[in-house]
Formats: sequence, structure tokens, C-alpha cells
Amino acid sequence: MNRIFSFFLLFISFHGLAQNPAIDHLEMLYDQGYYKLVYRKSMRLLDKPDYDFSKLPAYYQAISALQLAQDEHWYRRHQTRIEEAKSFLLELKGTFKGQKIIKAHISEVSFLKKDLDSWLAIRKQSKSFDHANWQRFVQQFFTDLPLIEVDGNKGNVLVSNRPELKERNELIDIAKKQLGVPYVPAGIDPSGFDCSGFTSFVLQQYGKNIPRRAADQFDSSIQLSEDEAQIGDFVFFSNGGEVNHVGILINEKGQPKTMIHASSSKGISIVEIESSSYWKPRIVGYGTFISPKK
Repeated sequence: MNRIFSFFLLFISFHGLAQNPAIDHLEMLYDQGYYKLVYRKSMRLLDKPDYDFSKLPAYYQAISALQLAQDEHWYRRHQTRIEEAKSFLLELKGTFKGQKIIKAHISEVSFLKKDLDSWLAIRKQSKSFDHANWQRFVQQFFTDLPLIEVDGNKGNVLVSNRPELKERNELIDIAKKQLGVPYVPAGIDPSGFDCSGFTSFVLQQYGKNIPRRAADQFDSSIQLSEDEAQIGDFVFFSNGGEVNHVGILINEKGQPKTMIHASSSKGISIVEIESSSYWKPRIVGYGTFISPKK
């Protein structure tokens, strides 16, 4: 009987943390900024018995609710939902299983804190806004979490200015100037980019001409191992066929793989690859057009 009970507990724990397509889809949608869609889909999952022992749908419902709370219209209409989201996250942090979930999604949590900090700074002077209540929540929930460092651009992980990375940082500076430019199919200039149009534009500004298509960029690049790839190098993706997406890494060696790319939903933006169950499994390889030092 004890063995059966132990197996049952193990099953519950595994089921709550294991990946599955529905949760992966929530993560992808959240990463792309579809917070209303994430909120609705997570609510539907909570009604399914299959997720009775999983905290992930409620986690995504809570963090999407706090993102939506930054919209004045949504904030006024969903006060109860917002307070429930805050309470849930505080309860989640207080459990061993909840801490594992938060640490596994620390990129999302770090970006959420940055968004909330910016929003609260704007709302600080509003007399009708309970700023103290929100600050108390931020202090209680985010304190002691292993947050990653981000700057003012959402998802933009900071890199150092070490001298040996000067040229690579110059390439990334060119890329970052395009943040927020919309996605346009076949786009090749700052009025709109697709993925390989963006990378070819950046390299052209950097002084190198490379092929236009992502698959051709992969074939013509100097191939790198995962451990070798770093800031300024390319990361390539596929859905099972030929390479169909490309981004530029902005992380140093040893840091979580993070790229700047042309997202079909957000335009030029930054995403941490290793915390994304959408992008990470689709990696085909890494390549570079930066000549090695003699």
C-alpha cells in the first residue's frame, strides 16, 4: 500500500511539472504577448480534470492577469481576478512545487517584475490607485527569487562590455536599434522585416553581405557548437523541414541562450530561448559570419 501511495505522489508531481502540448502552447502565446488569449485558454484548462494536479494553467492565468492589469480598461473591470492572481502567486511561492515552477519560468517572472515596476512608476501619482498594495505584493512575491537582469526593453538581457566582445557588441547595437520594427513578410528594411531580412540587414550594416534566405544563411555560415555560440552569432530553427527561422544571439558564453529576432507577432524583439519550450526544441544549429581572431 505504501508503495502504491508513493507512486501516486510521484505521478502527481511529475504530471504537474511535465511538459505537454497545451502548456507549451500557453508558453508560446505568452512569450509572443497574447495575454488575453493566454488568460482565456488557461481558464479552459483549469476546467479539465486532466489538470487537477497541475499548477501551470493557474500560473499562466495569474501572470497573464497581471500583464492585462496594466491596461486601464481591463484593470477596472477585473479587480477580483487581479487580486486572485496576486494571492495565487504568493501561495505558489510558499510551496516546494510552486518554487520549482517559478524557477523553471524565471525568465517570464523576471520580465513580469520589470513590466510591473515600470507600470507602478507611471501610476504612482494617481490618487485612485492603491500603489501601496501593489508595492507590497511586488516586495512579497519577487524578493528572494533568482531573477535574471533585464533592462528597459522587455526581454532584453544585459550583456557586459568586455573589451574582447567590442566588435560583437557593435553588431548587437545595430540590431537593437531595430527593436519594435514590425514584422513584414519578405521585409528587408526598417519599415518592416521578416526573420532573415532582419539578419541580412544587420550584417549588411555591419559590413558583411550574406544570403537572403534563412536556409542559405545556415549553409553559408561557419558552423558552431552550442557551447561555442555566443553574442553576435546566429541561431537557426526548423519545424522539421529545412531551416525556416533565424535569430542573432545576444548572450555571452555560459549565459542562457537569448536572441533578438523578427517575431511574426511582435516584430523585432528579444526572447530567452532556453526557457521557451516553443523555440528550444526547434533549434537546428548555430553559425557565425564573424571572422575568428588571428
